[in-house]
Amino acid sequence: MIDTNIYKTKKAAYYTLGCKLNFAETSQLGKQLSAAGYQKVHAGEQADICIVNTCSVTDTADHKCRQAIKRLKRQHPNAIMVVTGCYAQLNPEEIAGIDGVNLVLGAGEKFDVLEFIERWDAENSVEIHKTPIQKVKKFHPSCSGTDRTRYFLKVQDGCDYSCTFCTIPLARGKSRSDTIENVVKNAKEIALTGVKEIVLTGVNIGDFGYGEFVGEGEKKRKLHNFFDLIKELDEVKEIKRFRISSIEPNLLNDAIIDFVANSDRFVPHFHIPLQSGSNAILKRMKRRYLRELYSERVELIKSRMPDCCIGVDVIVGFPGETEEEFKETYEFINSLDIAYLHVFTYSERDNTEAMAMEKQVPEWE
Repeated sequence: MIDTNIYKTKKAAYYTLGCKLNFAETSQLGKQLSAAGYQKVHAGEQADICIVNTCSVTDTADHKCRQAIKRLKRQHPNAIMVVTGCYAQLNPEEIAGIDGVNLVLGAGEKFDVLEFIERWDAENSVEIHKTPIQKVKKFHPSCSGTDRTRYFLKVQDGCDYSCTFCTIPLARGKSRSDTIENVVKNAKEIALTGVKEIVLTGVNIGDFGYGEFVGEGEKKRKLHNFFDLIKELDEVKEIKRFRISSIEPNLLNDAIIDFVANSDRFVPHFHIPLQSGSNAILKRMKRRYLRELYSERVELIKSRMPDCCIGVDVIVGFPGETEEEFKETYEFINSLDIAYLHVFTYSERDNTEAMAMEKQVPEWE
C-alpha cells in the first residue's frame, strides 16, 4: 500500500515582531522555504514548521516574543518551532527554556534556516546555534514579499554606534551594506510585481556604504554613501514612491534633504530619532548630535518641504533624568514642526552602559 504522507505538502507558519527590517528578513526566509516546497499556512491549517523572528529592543518586546512562541505552539503543537532574530542572538538559552522550542538560531545562522531544519534531530529536543556577533560580517539582501502593499527593501544591517541604552550592535553586529548595483537590481525586480512603493530599511541606513568585510584585523572601507544610493534609485522609473525609514539626524545631511525635496519619487517623509531634547541626557546616551543640530535639520526640511511629514522617537525615564530635563524635552518637542511621536519608556537592557548608571527612574514615574 502506498504511503500517501510522502506526497503531503509541507506547511510553514511565520510570525514577525519588531521593525521593518525583521519583516523584510522573514519574507526572505519564506522565499527559501517556498523554494524547498513549503507552503505558507492558511487559517485553520496545521504547520510543519513555525518560524518566529524576534525583537529585543525593550523588555516588553522580549515578553511579546515569549507570548508569540507559546501561542504558536498551542496552535501548531506538532510543528518544529524555530526562533531567530535579535532576542535569539542576545538570550538564546532563555528562549531554549520555553516549552516547545526546537531550534534557536542566531544572527549568523538565520539565513541557513532550511539547512538547520533538515539537520534537526528530534532526539535532541532543542538546539542552539549562535555565532559570536563579532564574527557575523556577511550582508544578506532581503525584501518583504507579496503579503504587503509596500515592499520593505533591506539595504543595510548592523550598527557601529555605541548608544548607552541600546543592544542592537550586540544583536546584529557591525554596520554592513548591500551594493548599490544589487539594490537597484532588486528594486527593478520588485517593480515587475506591480508594487508602487518601496521603503528602504536597515538598522542605521544613513550609514549605508560599508561592504562586507572578512578577517579579524581587516578594516572596513566606505565604498558608497546613502546619497549615492538614493540618486541611483530615483532613476528606477517603474517605482512610483520610495520612502526612507528611520535615519539618524547627524547622517541626514543637506544633500539628502535637498534631493528628496526635488525628487518625484522620494516621498516627503522623514522619521528622525531624537530620544531626548536635553543635551545633558543626549551626552549620557552617547548620541552623536545635540538638540541644536536636530532643530536645524527639522527647520531645513520644513523650509524646503513645508508639507513634509516628520516622525520622532523619544525615550522617557532615561537613568538620571530629572523633572527639569523631562520638561526640557517636552518644551523642545513642542517647539518643533513635527507630525507624530513614537514615545518609549526607558527599558533596562543587559550588557549596556545605561543599566549600570545611577539614579534609575522608577517605572511608575
